[in-house]
Amino acid sequence: MKGWMGKLRTLVLLGSLAFILSGCGRDNLTALVPKGYGADVSMQLIILTTVVMTFVFLVVMVIYVIVLMRYRKKKGDPVINPEQVEGNKTLEAVWTIIPIILVVIMAVPTVFATFHLADDSDSEDHINIDVTGNQYWWHYDYRNEEIATSQDLYIPVNTKVYVHLITNDVLHSFWVPSLSGKLDVNPENVNTMYIEAYEEGVYFGKCAELCGPSHSLMDFKVVVVSEEEYDQWVQDMQNFDTETLDLDPVAQEGRELFEEKSCVQCHATDTQNYSAGSVPIGPDLTQFADRSRLAGYLDPTKENLVKWIQDPESLKPGNLMTGAYPELSDDEADKIAEYLLQLKPSEITAESKED
Repeated sequence: MKGWMGKLRTLVLLGSLAFILSGCGRDNLTALVPKGYGADVSMQLIILTTVVMTFVFLVVMVIYVIVLMRYRKKKGDPVINPEQVEGNKTLEAVWTIIPIILVVIMAVPTVFATFHLADDSDSEDHINIDVTGNQYWWHYDYRNEEIATSQDLYIPVNTKVYVHLITNDVLHSFWVPSLSGKLDVNPENVNTMYIEAYEEGVYFGKCAELCGPSHSLMDFKVVVVSEEEYDQWVQDMQNFDTETLDLDPVAQEGRELFEEKSCVQCHATDTQNYSAGSVPIGPDLTQFADRSRLAGYLDPTKENLVKWIQDPESLKPGNLMTGAYPELSDDEADKIAEYLLQLKPSEITAESKED
């Protein structure tokens, strides 16, 4: 009895823990609280398959319990050798046809949704963004707006936004759980999907394909704003010019160091649209001070930025920035950080939408 009670207590404890943990998480980082059309379609498929699998489970368990209770050997029953039978065409037909029907019920809507979400026949009538995956960050070229940025993807609410995905290096996978399903990002061909967000806010995205030692740190954000805010953000990005910035003396020295130490060879600080076929070397820093995360996951403090500039490998192993520029002193890194923290083209930011 003691052993049985111990197992029961363990089961209750694990069940309670699972129940409590199921309440953890964030609405903007889960496929179970859809905030976009693609995620909504995925949720409907999840519900459909869950209902079918639950039905199968219950039927099997009911049959199992009936057989267990009805045909169990009772105390005092003689030992008998059950009748040996070979095949039952009716039973075999039933357990073949029913699974086929259940698979069709799940497969047809899934295939339809897959092709529907990949249909880009009307893409020319909507916003189009070329998304490039890199180890371990994302780059965005806004085709018609002729601007480019990295990490934070800005889109208007209730609007179809087509993203055309390709990678510069290894395989990646673009996934914003609350807004859409995931799609592979390949080096050989462009894969296309669209995002349509129902609500304004900031939604977390992930790379869903193991791509190296810092795969888990390849995070990004989709910032969903109103149509008016989006138009203003585009205008702010188009008109931003670092040459006209009113920098303090320390930041001005930082800008000069940014150019002298070859940082500018990899990182743009004036928004631009990379020409077709060009490859961005490093993340675009035009709106660096507007981001609510550094390197995709760190708090954007000056201390973290200085540490990143001096030793990026310790924060994001395997990144291509490591060893690509001369060693910097504490003073030089501090001045460059001061400059970058003043790159703020717009008042419309991820932080403002999170509030």
